[in-house]
Amino acid sequence: MKIGNREFDVKNNCYIMGILNVTPDSFSDGGKWNNLERAKQHTADMINEGASIIDIGGESTRPGHVQISVQEEIERVVPAIEMVKKNFDIPVSIDSYKSEVVEAALKAGADMVNDIWGLKYDRRIAELIVRYNVPCCLMHNREKAEYENFQKDMIQDIRDSLTIAKEAGIPDNKIILDPGIGFGKTYEQNLIAINNLEWLTELGYPVLLATSRKSVIGLTLDLPADQRVEGTIVTTVIGVQKKAAFVRVHDVKENYRAILMTQAILREGK
Repeated sequence: MKIGNREFDVKNNCYIMGILNVTPDSFSDGGKWNNLERAKQHTADMINEGASIIDIGGESTRPGHVQISVQEEIERVVPAIEMVKKNFDIPVSIDSYKSEVVEAALKAGADMVNDIWGLKYDRRIAELIVRYNVPCCLMHNREKAEYENFQKDMIQDIRDSLTIAKEAGIPDNKIILDPGIGFGKTYEQNLIAINNLEWLTELGYPVLLATSRKSVIGLTLDLPADQRVEGTIVTTVIGVQKKAAFVRVHDVKENYRAILMTQAILREGK
């Protein structure tokens, strides 16, 4: 899979998507990187520590978040995208579900779209993905964690997103799937989704696992967001074992080392 100017071996490797939140209210690092100079240093650190993609988001999507205006979101993400593209040679992903924001981000140089609503909130995003010829990550999401059969319903929800993508003309080789840990799921369902990542990999698309510092870890370990790195690492190891192609994390260095060690064991040093 090509993202930006880089080729990713999504069948045999697992890559890190480093999180750059330019928001004042993100659940785990709100306000830390919404100054461009600090964001630049943090990006440099993530790249040095092993990140292969930088995911830039301008609106917190934590549970109970307040939706901000399109203009405010654009004013947050566009300068950050331009800063990364100017200073670093790394693909940039825009984390948004609003077409106006996505369009501004793609014009600013973003190489990929990461949509937490899997094209269902704003279908014009699918048209933009085709027009700009970029890959996308389609995440599973629901308004409420209500399912008749969790496995069947989750897969059908993902298939619905894939149908929107196909109808818009997005080719299969530009689609990544995300089980949506922490979105539209109970605590138990989040654990089930992580433990059954093959539900998605068996659909034939690369899978991105995004669990970093999320509540499923906090609830399991009874720890605040800034103390969930070990729990995140465990989910990354399981992701590698279950053939995830990407993990989206805050703590790049620790997760990168965990990926290398897990791969060495699975490959038996070959």
